[in-house]
Formats: sequence, structure tokens, C-alpha cells
Amino acid sequence: MLRVLVADDNPTIRLGLRALLDGFDDLQVVGEAVNGREAVDLAAALRPEVVLLDVRMPVVDGVAAAVEIARDRSVLMLTYADDAEVVAAAIRAGASGYLVHGTFDPEELAAAIREVAAGGIVLAPAIAPAIVDALRRTGERQESMPVLTEREFEVMDLVVKGATNTSIARTMSISEKTVKNHINHIYGKLGVVGRSEAIALWLGIGK
Repeated sequence: MLRVLVADDNPTIRLGLRALLDGFDDLQVVGEAVNGREAVDLAAALRPEVVLLDVRMPVVDGVAAAVEIARDRSVLMLTYADDAEVVAAAIRAGASGYLVHGTFDPEELAAAIREVAAGGIVLAPAIAPAIVDALRRTGERQESMPVLTEREFEVMDLVVKGATNTSIARTMSISEKTVKNHINHIYGKLGVVGRSEAIALWLGIGK
């Protein structure tokens, strides 16, 4: 059973998400937060596997809350905001996923929660323009990065697109163990410890 915390200042959205997730046997909503500060506090108290965060909330916004929550929990941004700056900020803050309201169905949301809980990355097709814009700005930054092998470049390109280790292995016709080895080498070369940080750095939006 995956424990989920829902954080959104809109009560209708909170109620809808709870009702939606209650339809899945392996998902349980353990709490609701009405602002970013409460989300941080409840994430620490309830220790859910995944926190669903809206971007624009009072007191503390979702991106600022993600910085604190993502240190220990998987964060999935669930919002109406799809502009490049917000997407970049969320990934930089440590979010493992980004979905835009109105672009996913219940099964897709449930799958996204399971994916980020397992350590994967989920990026909605709706934010593709933001990712493309960031990719167009990576040329000079990548020139100053440690050199990756051709295979590592292929793996990283798929990671940025939100592919899981399983799908990367299938796409590249290699084993999952080999994919994990490539990813670990990439992390070492980039000086990062996880997918979100690697993606942020690769897209030129990390530190």
C-alpha cells in the first residue's frame, strides 16, 4: 500500500483526488494539506511515500515546499501551471514528476504515483515545450560537463524524457543491470545523486 499526501489549497481538487485514489487498492490518501507549510509538516509527521503538490499555494508555494519534502519523500507536482520557468523550478527543487490537470486520466495518475514511489521520473507530455526549450539551451553547458560515452548520452536522453530503467533497456536492447550501471556512471560524472538532480543539471536548470 502506497501512502499519499495531497496538498492543494482548492478543497474541490483535494476531494476529487481523494475520491479518485480511493478507487485503487494499492493507494491510500493519508492526509490533506491546504498550503505548502502544512504540506511540509504533514509529510514529516505522516511519512507518506508520495506527496502530490500543487504549485501555487498560500503561505509557502509548492516549489518551495518541494525543496524540503523531496529530501525524504517522492514529490509529484500536480498543477495547472505548465510554463517553462515553473517546470524548471519544480525539477530543480527535486520533484520526481510533473503532471498537468486535465491531461491525465485516473489510471495514468495512479501509474505516475507508483512510478515516482519506485524512484522513477514522470513528465507530462503537456510540458514537452518547456523541456524542449531547456534542451535547446544545453549546448554550451554540456560542453563544460564531464565527457559521457555515446551510450551514456543515449541513456541520459531517455532519462530526460521520463523513461524508466525497464523501458530504456527495451529501447536500447540491453539488460536493466546494464542500464543501472550506465546511470550510476552518469551520476558519478555529473556529480549528482538522483534522477531529478541529473535532469535539472542536464537541462541547464540545475546548480
